[in-house]
Amino acid sequence: MIYLDSAATTLIKPVSVENAVVNALRTMSSPGRGGYESAVHAAETVFACRSEAAALFNVDDEEKVVFTFNATHGLNIAISSLVKDGSRVLVSGYEHNSVTRPLHAGKARITVAGRKLFDRDAVLDDFRRHIPESDLVVCTYVSNVFGFILPIYEIAEECARSGVPLIVDASQAAGILELDFARLHAAFAAMPGHKGLMGPQGTGILLCGETGMPLLHGGSGSDSLLQLMPEYLPDRLEAGTHNVCGIAGLCAGIKYVRAVGTHNIAAKEKHLLDIAARELSDDRYTELFTGTEGTQTGVLSIRSRVTDCETMAEELYSRGICVRSGLHCAPTAHESAGTLKTGTVRLSFSPFVTEEQVRAACGEIKEINAGLAKKP
Repeated sequence: MIYLDSAATTLIKPVSVENAVVNALRTMSSPGRGGYESAVHAAETVFACRSEAAALFNVDDEEKVVFTFNATHGLNIAISSLVKDGSRVLVSGYEHNSVTRPLHAGKARITVAGRKLFDRDAVLDDFRRHIPESDLVVCTYVSNVFGFILPIYEIAEECARSGVPLIVDASQAAGILELDFARLHAAFAAMPGHKGLMGPQGTGILLCGETGMPLLHGGSGSDSLLQLMPEYLPDRLEAGTHNVCGIAGLCAGIKYVRAVGTHNIAAKEKHLLDIAARELSDDRYTELFTGTEGTQTGVLSIRSRVTDCETMAEELYSRGICVRSGLHCAPTAHESAGTLKTGTVRLSFSPFVTEEQVRAACGEIKEINAGLAKKP
């Protein structure tokens, strides 16, 4: 099997992640719910993961690192904390439904800015025009469809200058690109644990520049006499028993990322994308969506000129190659790029993918196209 769907989840992970999950399953109980060894061990592991995340993302206080089930959970907390009925919210043209659906549910008045694919200057200019008239900005760091790196730090500076709070969707950036929370001055930044951070599914992190409003209410292991959630982080936003096994694996994943370095991970994934782009560039039946240097991570969308995206993905899977096709839960991104009617086939890479696997997959794409082009 050749796995090229790491933008959905990193299937191949460091061995240390698996070992940490198994160890937690065998030796840890509920953190903050007892003074015995297994509970203390769990609490220490949860705190260690907060500390690793705070170090990776330059967060000045571990308590501002809140654990969630995934990025969607974190974005819902962030958006519900800041959006009121009628709030004027500015988003990019490359947002995931994890942003747009909560905004619609909250009855926000949404403005879309920055639709020009791989043009960071045009995106920034568009944001500059609209930020002063907005109550909130929600922006993805990297498009999950095209790997387009938006000018998030420049957008953050404009938000700070205008006094407009910012929520960052770091789903496709965390563990791959530098994410400096102190530099962003964001209200919140949400991310999953199972993509670039190499952790298990069912984990996520919400970095908090504000206290936020609880989305879930229940036991926190603290202030049990109170019938409202505590006012302080992280307890305020972490109701119920933690996913200790998942957090243990996430901690190992973050340690791996810190040891290897996000710069090296990004360079490896972009190198693999460049190989794929070169291999497919001579195929007249393949349309490539690629940007200039510094505008794209290791996420490549393509379209076949002889078949639809779903057929191409099915054909690839029949040959042992795993990719994602369709709209990728991001119709706004496809509308911006002009691919809404067709969708795309997405190839997304990880540090564990080899050059040989990329070349083999591209060879199969060309062979499928050539075969289908011959059919009447």
